[in-house]
Amino acid sequence: MAAGLLGPISFEGGWATAVMGLLLHYFIAGSIAAMYYLVARRWALLWRWPLLSGAAYGLLLYAVMNYVVVPLSAARPGSKDPLWISLTVLVHMGLIGIPCALVARRAIRGRWILSEP
Repeated sequence: MAAGLLGPISFEGGWATAVMGLLLHYFIAGSIAAMYYLVARRWALLWRWPLLSGAAYGLLLYAVMNYVVVPLSAARPGSKDPLWISLTVLVHMGLIGIPCALVARRAIRGRWILSEP
């Protein structure tokens, strides 16, 4: 993630740029999850159909990150290998979009174990 701000020089920054990249990664991930939750509170389809909506959200995230954010950043473009692209799309759908949707569903329904008396 630090490469998006600093470019290739980020790989020469040692621990400082590694920590910067980690913090940026978690900031972006948290923002992505919060955005889904906030929209899902107003659009019930997103939490009533979490698998389908989450997979679609993951696909949207892949497209935005790879066709908008990365080209506007200082990072180099990713691999053009069809297998890599397919796996990356599946990861965005299954490990980012769907968990965002399931957590949002649980939060909206108010069924958090820690929040119950």
